[in-house]
Amino acid sequence: MEKPKHSSIFKRVITALVLAPLTIVVIYFGAPYLNIMALVFGAMLAWEWAHMVPNGNTPVYAVAYTVSLAASVLMNCPFAIGAVIVGATLFVWKKAAAESRRNLLTLGVPYISVGIGSLVWLYNAVGFETMLWFLLMVWFVDIGGYVVGVNLKGPKLAPKISPNKTWSGLIGGVLFSVLASVVFSLIFSSHVNWGFYALLGAVIAVIAQIGDLVESYIKRSLGLKDSSNLIPGHGGVFDRVDGLIFSAPLVVLWFKFGLLLF
Repeated sequence: MEKPKHSSIFKRVITALVLAPLTIVVIYFGAPYLNIMALVFGAMLAWEWAHMVPNGNTPVYAVAYTVSLAASVLMNCPFAIGAVIVGATLFVWKKAAAESRRNLLTLGVPYISVGIGSLVWLYNAVGFETMLWFLLMVWFVDIGGYVVGVNLKGPKLAPKISPNKTWSGLIGGVLFSVLASVVFSLIFSSHVNWGFYALLGAVIAVIAQIGDLVESYIKRSLGLKDSSNLIPGHGGVFDRVDGLIFSAPLVVLWFKFGLLLF
């Protein structure tokens, strides 16, 4: 995410103080509350994508994204979910044949449905504690990146994609994520291996930062600063969950191979 101006910091902090505890409470209680929250934020993300990518039939694309998303967070059969996602992707690809941004419009289907769906799939696979660990990794990347980047500044990370990001912010985000992972594992893990958790924290931090840069690249290609103004101080939902939905599918695959942490 782009670094906020001083005037938006207060809104940013207040919003975070509301959303973070709410998210933790929701994942603690799990289904159906987690599914509902994923569906609500995913629908907002579907609306954002359909509006921020120039096209001639916004409602149709928004509905296609939302239907695919609903399948990913409400259905339990992987084959059925996959069929809906593939079907929606092919539908949007065909519908957008005359659109100037056909690739981006089509990308919205798997990006939203798999990204948001992976959060539900991850919870179903590992439960509350590991899900909380994952969220903290991504949140601390943002916190560390902002705190360290603002104070140390230094060389730009990717000036043509995201002018405000610095190498110091990237390193700070990784270090914060690593520290949070180690501390969390010492508290909750029954088989503590802090080096292993430190490595996982670093890997997730880097992947989340890549997701952040991907979002920045998409917005820059569209001439946008924020994906919308739905979340005070944070821009849009895409601005808030970019690293989360980019890294979540990879974490799901990691746990799918049987490696449970806590």
